[in-house]
Amino acid sequence: MQCSVNSCNLPVNEILKYSSPLKRTLKTWDLTFLGIGAIIGTGIFVLTGRGALTAGPALSLSFLIAAICCGFAGLCYAEFASMAPVSGSAYTYSYIAFGEIIAFIIGWDLILEYALGAATVSVGWSGYFVNLLQNLGIHIPTVLTAAAGTTPGVTTFFNLPAFLIVLLITWIISIGITQTKRVNDTMVIVKLAVIILFIVCTIWFIKPHNWVPFSPYGLYSFHGGSAAGIIPAASIVFFSFIGFDSVSSSAEETINPSKTLPRGILGSLLISTVLYIIMTLIMTGVVKYTVFARFLDAPILAVLHSTGQTWLSIIVSVGAILGMTTVILVQLYGQSRITYSMSRDGLFPSFFGSVNPKYQTPFKGTWFFGIVTAIAGGLINLNILSELVNIGTLTAFVLVSAGILWMRHSHPELHRGFRAPGVPVTPIIAILFCLVLIAGLNWETWVRFIVWFAIGMVIYFAYAKRHSKLNPSNSDGTASAKKGAD
Repeated sequence: MQCSVNSCNLPVNEILKYSSPLKRTLKTWDLTFLGIGAIIGTGIFVLTGRGALTAGPALSLSFLIAAICCGFAGLCYAEFASMAPVSGSAYTYSYIAFGEIIAFIIGWDLILEYALGAATVSVGWSGYFVNLLQNLGIHIPTVLTAAAGTTPGVTTFFNLPAFLIVLLITWIISIGITQTKRVNDTMVIVKLAVIILFIVCTIWFIKPHNWVPFSPYGLYSFHGGSAAGIIPAASIVFFSFIGFDSVSSSAEETINPSKTLPRGILGSLLISTVLYIIMTLIMTGVVKYTVFARFLDAPILAVLHSTGQTWLSIIVSVGAILGMTTVILVQLYGQSRITYSMSRDGLFPSFFGSVNPKYQTPFKGTWFFGIVTAIAGGLINLNILSELVNIGTLTAFVLVSAGILWMRHSHPELHRGFRAPGVPVTPIIAILFCLVLIAGLNWETWVRFIVWFAIGMVIYFAYAKRHSKLNPSNSDGTASAKKGAD
């Protein structure tokens, strides 16, 4: 190559040449369910309460804005996935478009997104699981139900259910993609059945006057000392869509990825968005949005209590548990494939890219981050840190969208199994929507993000830059890459 990896884009054939394909078993149906598994969960079962208090019944518009942002970014992901069907998601795409250092930054952001996101969801999973056990007459000691300092006035030390569910899912992922997709597909089917049952049973109790005023706080305002309105609520519920991009990290395990990946990404986004909007309209139509202040941890229970259908509580709790289980599964899956790709390229130690010959998975790396995530879910109060996950993801979306603009300009001749429609308008809209949502985050989130970024830069210059297998400035780069691929 004529230039450094840090100063120019990396040719697609270099990425493809040194990829080490995993076992290809995933089809369009599997990818769509993988995306639905990542999306539908926390958004419906937890965030609708906080979102409704922030935007009122207009929360449905907040979900729509977040979905549009993800949709436009998803089109850009789909084009990159069809152009470079290898593991790595936004990390690989940034490597192709902008070079090594930007790719490392995005990979580092994605680790934040997936690992911390999975830990956060595991805490919500634990709350529903403990509640379900209590309804069945089984009680876990309070000190083992949450991290220290989670609930004022309540003594807690460790979130045991959150810790154990992450370890269980890590084991499932580590033993093979076939087992992972079977578990995910089964839980997604049950989850969708529970949601449809909820819709059918509660839609008849809608009182249109509960939708008035539809947008009590407007597009953006301040209420009670904090931001309120449609845009701030969109920044909150954006967390609901985090993980759909992990579908693209499964490229090396997908059959005919140039066609299958775009269908899976866009199909899962469409189905999930429709369900989110329907559920939000029903919930804010059955009860006044202010009622959710008493049901922040389980907002769906407010609807069931209002309609007198308490018999649905256990079924909905099971649906919530399965819903969040699939979210954790997909995020941990995406985490393992990102670090696998970075290790394959030499930016992380080979430990993370070691593929188990029996299971054909990055076994060691999967367990390393699985254990770290489990400990985080058990020990750390993650309520505040969910916004940190959002800013990392939105940053990745911005760079992937910008990457499409650059690649269309610099490499129009490359084969693309899928072409994002409306370029350059599509990626520009994606970037603008992402920036609007980033603006809705508080300043503490920016400080934490800068600290995480600084840690990543230390790792890059201390290790990754000197060990890169694709960087031509390393004399043994090509040989090492070939060895890693073999």
